Amino acid sequence: MSTSARTRTKPGKHPHDDAPDTTQKFRRIASLPDGPEREGLCQEVVTAWMPMAGRLARNFRDRGESLEDLEQVAALGLVKAVNRYDPDRGCAFESYAVPTIVGEVKRHFRDHLWGVHVPRRTQELRNRVRAAYRQLNYRLDDRGPGIEQIAEHTGLTEDEVRTGMEALESYSPLSLEAELPGADDGYALKDTLGTSEPGFDQVVYRESVKPKLEKLPERERKILYLRFFREMTQSRIAEQLGISQMHVSRLISRTCERIYEEVEGTDRPREKAGNRSRARTGETAGDRTAA
Repeated sequence: MSTSARTRTKPGKHPHDDAPDTTQKFRRIASLPDGPEREGLCQEVVTAWMPMAGRLARNFRDRGESLEDLEQVAALGLVKAVNRYDPDRGCAFESYAVPTIVGEVKRHFRDHLWGVHVPRRTQELRNRVRAAYRQLNYRLDDRGPGIEQIAEHTGLTEDEVRTGMEALESYSPLSLEAELPGADDGYALKDTLGTSEPGFDQVVYRESVKPKLEKLPERERKILYLRFFREMTQSRIAEQLGISQMHVSRLISRTCERIYEEVEGTDRPREKAGNRSRARTGETAGDRTAA
């Protein structure tokens, strides 16, 4: 029987006590440079420890991921552990490999399986609350444990327990196509969503501009009223006020630009502002034609 096939039999100890004795192979790996021989030894060690990785993977089954995928992730963690393990540090390989493999599986859940982004701290609270709920649920009646009982059991605050309980619903989000409870006509969650209402934006713009208009000089306020509310051409406004059409155009452009900058809280260079004003009031030529 080869060294990798020999097993230790210590009944009543850790469940991985049937793990192979690969001490000599690890020492050989540590002494070899990178190359085919070292890679071959590493592969033999990985194969020998694969049953342990499979057992660790099975501890995470029934959590929304297939066992086959979990075993692949655990195998990846085992490969990392074999490549990074240093026998001269004095700890057994198993002590180093188990947290490495478990950590790889947990990162897989954290990075790939959450339906929405949840902070890492919240994910940890969810896992602690979930484990405590399962443990306490076996000891209590059908009502299940309450927030105070979970907090006492885990050492968390009640607020942290509430956060963990809320995160329980964030792992797998509900589909918008899901039919609502009690709906017999196919009424789904998407049917409760509203649609964009352009009129709301118009109200916001109007209310933002109103106080700025009230502070304008009387003549500028009247020009804007005649142009945009009475839809008069610049030429007719000029005739009514006794000024030139060009002066009306400049007043409209300057006033609109100032109100825009006050509402948006911007301070743009005058040449760019002037260009934008002329673009916005490109009606001038048309007004001259209409006049």
